[in-house]
Amino acid sequence: MDRTLPLPLVLDPTGHARATEEAALHAAGPATLVDILGVAAWSVSDPAILKSLLIDSRVSKDASQHWPAYISGEIAEKWPLALWVGVNNMFTAYGPDHRRLRRLVSPAFTARRTAEMVPRIEQITARLTSQIAQTKPGEVVDLREAFAFPLPIQVIGNLMGLPEDVWPRFRTVVDGVFDTTLTSEQARANTTALYGILTELVTSKRATRGEDITSTLIDVRDDEGDGTVLTEQELLDTLLLVISAGYETTVNLLDQALTALLTRPDQLAHVRAGRASWDDVIEESLRYAAPISHLPMRYAVEDITLPGGIVIQTGEAILASYGAAGRHPNLHGTTAGTFDVLRKDKQHLAFGHGAHLCLGAPLARAEARAALPALFDTFPDMTLAVPPEELEPVGSLLVNGHRTLPVRLQPAR
Repeated sequence: MDRTLPLPLVLDPTGHARATEEAALHAAGPATLVDILGVAAWSVSDPAILKSLLIDSRVSKDASQHWPAYISGEIAEKWPLALWVGVNNMFTAYGPDHRRLRRLVSPAFTARRTAEMVPRIEQITARLTSQIAQTKPGEVVDLREAFAFPLPIQVIGNLMGLPEDVWPRFRTVVDGVFDTTLTSEQARANTTALYGILTELVTSKRATRGEDITSTLIDVRDDEGDGTVLTEQELLDTLLLVISAGYETTVNLLDQALTALLTRPDQLAHVRAGRASWDDVIEESLRYAAPISHLPMRYAVEDITLPGGIVIQTGEAILASYGAAGRHPNLHGTTAGTFDVLRKDKQHLAFGHGAHLCLGAPLARAEARAALPALFDTFPDMTLAVPPEELEPVGSLLVNGHRTLPVRLQPAR
């Protein structure tokens, strides 16, 4: 950026400053310059403006076409989040390429396919709650580790054909993708390990096909070997996107919904009394504590003038700040920062909007819809084992969850 701009707000990579950063973003107006691990971008948190930009043809997600800083090579060399903008899948594709890649995956996430997965989700949930019930009275159980993590990784693992013995290893490297405390060297090492697992999966499925998305994509790739439908890199990167997004978003949705209800028993009382539904809990959780706080990056294909006269110039990066958008007073007034399951308007952009709306959103909701009532019905006296202020955020400015979620519980008799 070669013009005079205000000093950027430096986003805390540890996730500890989320509340103060959101307040600063709200106060800054339609958009404000932020520093995300040394890279400048325009953060947009106003819900109406962000929503409009998410469907604006003048906004691209393809760094290789529309981000000069990436095209010049400087981003790949120094930025720990280079993987986020360098992958070749529908997350970064623009125009026809995005439509081509999205069509390959979307049949697996239709309403019918999601409904068909619900019995399996309920089985996994029942097994996990049964395992948690073995906890000795008075002992602390970490619900993130014992519940919020294993449910989505088993669901997405089965859907993608990821072998069970790989789940822990894959979980570690996916967590690394979202960890913004890693150095560039650590991030590159994590990326190498990640692609090693994906290559193993593809090699295994090429040898023995299964009834899973990975096998389906391999069939598409191998039947159209000229790369016009799907290149080998797009195959690997599409697997990366579907598995990691299907896991990480749901983990944090469950984490934050559980945290909100455990810290606000009056809100849980509304559900138990029938004044609010579990769908109300889920949507308010997505609004109040979006699983993805900031999603890098988008790029201006041409100059874009925002309300108030701010101009995002051609080639400048745009950061979608979903967490701040969900709690923005322009949409939700003075109570935007309050978790309220009785809120009439629970609008949010937690799963994006427009052409890049998250395909897995219905599946994440289905998992939460099965998991939350099962857990609270089984353990009606469950309480946090630490004061809320002692819950540590995960080391990330991208995702919104906790390192651990320790509780004490008493199984229903």
